[in-house]
Amino acid sequence: MSGRCAALAICSRGIYSCYWKHSSERKRRCACCWFSFVGLATLLTLAWLFIWMALYNSRDDMNTKTFEKMKEWINWFMVIVIISAVLAIYCLLLLLFALFQYALNEPLDLHCVHKVFLSVGLLIVLAGVVAISREWKNEWPTVPVFLQATAPFLQLGAVLALTLLSGLVFKTYYRARRSASRVFIMLAWAVVSLVVFLCPLLIHDFSPCVLEELPPKPALVGHRGAPMLAPENTMMSFRRSLECNVTAFETDVLLSKDGHPFLMHDNASLRRTTDVEKIFPQRKDNSSNSFTRNEIRRLNAGQGFLDLQTDPLQRTPSLSDTEWSNVRNQSVPFLQDLLDLAKEHNVSIIFDLKNERLNNSDANYTVQTILASGIAQNLIWWLPRVHRADVKKMAPGFRQVYGSLPALRNDNGSHLNVKYNKLSTKEMRELRNKNVSVNLWVVNQRWLFSLVWCSGASSVTTNACHIFKDMAQPDWTLEPKLYMMIWISADLVSLLMMFGLFLLQRQKRAKKRARRQIFGVEPERTIPLLTI
Repeated sequence: MSGRCAALAICSRGIYSCYWKHSSERKRRCACCWFSFVGLATLLTLAWLFIWMALYNSRDDMNTKTFEKMKEWINWFMVIVIISAVLAIYCLLLLLFALFQYALNEPLDLHCVHKVFLSVGLLIVLAGVVAISREWKNEWPTVPVFLQATAPFLQLGAVLALTLLSGLVFKTYYRARRSASRVFIMLAWAVVSLVVFLCPLLIHDFSPCVLEELPPKPALVGHRGAPMLAPENTMMSFRRSLECNVTAFETDVLLSKDGHPFLMHDNASLRRTTDVEKIFPQRKDNSSNSFTRNEIRRLNAGQGFLDLQTDPLQRTPSLSDTEWSNVRNQSVPFLQDLLDLAKEHNVSIIFDLKNERLNNSDANYTVQTILASGIAQNLIWWLPRVHRADVKKMAPGFRQVYGSLPALRNDNGSHLNVKYNKLSTKEMRELRNKNVSVNLWVVNQRWLFSLVWCSGASSVTTNACHIFKDMAQPDWTLEPKLYMMIWISADLVSLLMMFGLFLLQRQKRAKKRARRQIFGVEPERTIPLLTI
């Protein structure tokens, strides 16, 4: 063994087993089991990190939900991502050290500290899965959506991993003492390889960006304006979204105590986005509709955006001194303010009524405010489902937008507004062929925007209009024939390399047997890890 390999062997053995000076002479019966445990932990923690990468698009939603429960703004999403990344890297390095030791014929004896850390890590993953299933289960469909965007690259990565591991697998095959063990090893390896090599047959139809012709780029709808550039649901935010050439403003409408519609997402409290705690300390946890118009006008609507400056895990936008000064002077806008802006720029408005009451007052006040503004009725995308029939009578020119496929079909509608993980690619393309406009919310990541673009979405509601406005095409697209060529080429190269490694291991074993026969050399020590 060369000096470099010896040093690496000592390093990996020391980290994995805590034997720095010499190898352990003890033969651990459970060495193979613990190695399998390390491999399982690595797969699970990497899958867990993959899940959080998929959920990154909805990080603000999670942080908002935790704020509503804890009444304290903490970027829990990034905290969890950092912990998950550290855990996955730790397990992956431990597995690599184990594989390196095995390749150098070093015995494996996992230290008890690693056993404890791995067990705790798996408990954390299990607790996280349970927590998501209970508190955030509507986000689980995002994981297969992310898989659609990454499937071709994951398959190529799996082919590369198989190729690299094949040498160790063939080494284990030749070390096996019984024929049954050899048959089992090769059969298991063949099954895994076959699945990896042939899964592009499914990816071809599974991944939307493997397509012949790219649909038109989806239009942009500013989610509460442009909340990455300015405080959400403020006039500054809506004006910034105009720079992205948005088709519509998306907002949330609440009714003040004295009957004036204003723009605010949080109904239970004003603490997250305003300085209500400073202006009305005794009423800081009161519901939004308990304040009058004049009281709401006194609030600063930029407080939540200013708090980003003190959050070490949240990147604050690059704004000029003048822009930061404007943030500090943003008031809570009323619906009339946004209607005037939309009318001036011929931009549509879509909104939720956050406190729809049984007496229909919110819908009545909102519709009357819209009609009194003089804005063209076709610029209003009416989304609230309650009192829709009454709204149709009061304002027949409103564009009726539905929040689910059954509601759309029952009312023979032509405009659908759903979350990005609620429709399959096939359903979106079928709706597009039927001239149904599909708006997806809330799309904030490039990979997701690329995916829904390939799927044929008409428009997307987004916080990141400044990122998407300059995208001339999706991040990646592949013609089916080109993808097939890449897939077949990668599989053939991998098979040839595996075959070469198999022959190489066979030749090495033959040479060792010849040396033993000629010189009487003792057979090499069998590693407790894979004594089969």
